[in-house]
Amino acid sequence: MRFLRRSLVGVFLLAVTVALIAWAGNTVRSAVADRMAQEPRSFPQRERVFAVNVVTIEPQSITPVMTVFGELRSQRTLDLRSPVGGILAAGDVALTEGTVVKAGDLIAQIDPFEAQSALDRVRADLQDAEAELRDAERNVALATDELAAAQSQATLRAAALTRQEDLQRRGVGTAAAVETAELAASSADAAVLSRRQALAQAEARFDQSQTRLAREQISVSEAERTLADTRVVAAFSGALSEVAVTTGGRITPNERIAQLVDPTALEVSFRVSTSQYARLLDESGSLLDSPIEVVLDVSGVDLTASGRITRESAAVGEGQTGRLLFAALEAPAGFRPGDFVTVQIEEPQLDRVARVPATAVAADGTVLVVGEEDRLSSASIDLLRRQGDDVIITARGIAGDTIVSERSPLLGAGIKVNPLRPGQADEPLTEPEMITLDADRKAKLVSFVEGSRMPDEAKARILSQLDGDEVSAETVNRLESRMGG
Repeated sequence: MRFLRRSLVGVFLLAVTVALIAWAGNTVRSAVADRMAQEPRSFPQRERVFAVNVVTIEPQSITPVMTVFGELRSQRTLDLRSPVGGILAAGDVALTEGTVVKAGDLIAQIDPFEAQSALDRVRADLQDAEAELRDAERNVALATDELAAAQSQATLRAAALTRQEDLQRRGVGTAAAVETAELAASSADAAVLSRRQALAQAEARFDQSQTRLAREQISVSEAERTLADTRVVAAFSGALSEVAVTTGGRITPNERIAQLVDPTALEVSFRVSTSQYARLLDESGSLLDSPIEVVLDVSGVDLTASGRITRESAAVGEGQTGRLLFAALEAPAGFRPGDFVTVQIEEPQLDRVARVPATAVAADGTVLVVGEEDRLSSASIDLLRRQGDDVIITARGIAGDTIVSERSPLLGAGIKVNPLRPGQADEPLTEPEMITLDADRKAKLVSFVEGSRMPDEAKARILSQLDGDEVSAETVNRLESRMGG
């Protein structure tokens, strides 16, 4: 019995194995038959097309703008100093930082007592000198009169001597009378000589008096100037800055009281590189008076002022490079000396050039040109200027061509692109192509979507499209390409 039971079990297992093998073979045969019965399908490979933003090169005349940074300074700045020392008294205006003054206003007054006393003393000395001059002038007149009288006396004595000599020749006169006349004439001549010496002394005294008078007049002028220097006045209208003293304090000679700054006469100093400086020269090598615009950002509000370049530094400073330029500003409202500003300088105009985005030019100076069949080719250009996010290039050789405005590593010569011109995104979109699917094709697509690992939201959206009478051709092609993959 045991042998029979085991034999039956073995026969049963053998029968089951044979049945399973037969079922598996039939399944494989059916699958191969179904596969071979299907029509062969091929999925052609499509070329990848990139959408790119493009611009058209249109030659034009452009005025480049050079951007540098500079500092404002006043063209009229004066240190207020007093040549004399003393106690500082109040003036017509308050001696404080930022006080606005007008030309001629008294800013500070030094105690004038010592200067006034010195002036009174030299004026008294001047009166003495004038009196002495008048006395010397009178002495000269008297000495002149005395000399004239002595000369008259000498003439009379000479005439008497001549008469006595004539009488002696005729035998009437005596030798004693002649001798007496000779002595008298000699005494008269001596008197004339003495009076001439007195006149010379009087004239010398007169000259000395004139010299002394001139010295005293100079002393009076100096004293008057010293007195005037006790008043510190504004040479021009402006504002006080860097006030160093206060009213009532004592200052020394030539000590700075404050600084007077004219905030309306402003200029900007800025440094440019040597290459930038070369672009601001004319054909003769002289600096152009190019127009500029100064911009100061104050809490989001830009203060602007215009001006023109006026001059350049005489030499390059030690350890510096480039050139230091100066430009005068016109109506600089709101600006103050010391402001750090942005300076925009207009360069000479460039002709037959184009302005394109900086992203359109590669590091090797080439651009990608959209040619026939929307395929790219590389072209060399000359980069002339950089203007913020744009560049100015030569339009020679590519005038009228369309170039890629935003390059990427995926783009290169020979690649086909879909050009997107400026404003094209605002155009209305064309309606997508719709097709009608047969039941078998639709069932395969539905089965593929349901069995895929798409997100539930994507599945629901695609299935809702497939339920319609017409389906987008783009959606069908995308699904069938994935099924083929």
